[in-house]
Amino acid sequence: MSTPAARRCVCPGSYDPVTLGHVDVIRRAAALYDEVVVAVLHNPAKRGTFSPQERRELVMASCGDLAQVRVEIFADRLLVDVCRELGAAAIVKGVRGGSDFAYELPMALMNRHLSGVETVFLPGDPRFEHISSSLVKEVARYGGDVGGLVADEVRDALSARLHGH
Repeated sequence: MSTPAARRCVCPGSYDPVTLGHVDVIRRAAALYDEVVVAVLHNPAKRGTFSPQERRELVMASCGDLAQVRVEIFADRLLVDVCRELGAAAIVKGVRGGSDFAYELPMALMNRHLSGVETVFLPGDPRFEHISSSLVKEVARYGGDVGGLVADEVRDALSARLHGH
């Protein structure tokens, strides 16, 4: 009997910054797949709060304890090409509710049309459904406490980036 190939999935996102909602989805994907590639996707034409390398480091700081998770940076590429290059069996995305699903469904169908790769939707943990990277940045920008929304390393990096301390 031959050993099956490792089942690999991709968890794509901009992760600017990674939140506890993202980390929850990554951890749950790691329980379902042999290997999770967190694909930090960025558009060089858009200036983010953190550089792609900083985003990668913050994702690793947030879930680096998981041996089967690796974090890679991709720019100006179709997600299906990233999946093909990595030999990924699926794309795993967290959805917080109906509006996320409505936004994600057409992309999932297009990705399957282009490459045959399936998208697996994981319902977000209700504790994190109000968290988004943009809201975290907004709260942090005006001095609000983002503890409990992001890992401590992310909170500290945001504070240093936005307020210089």
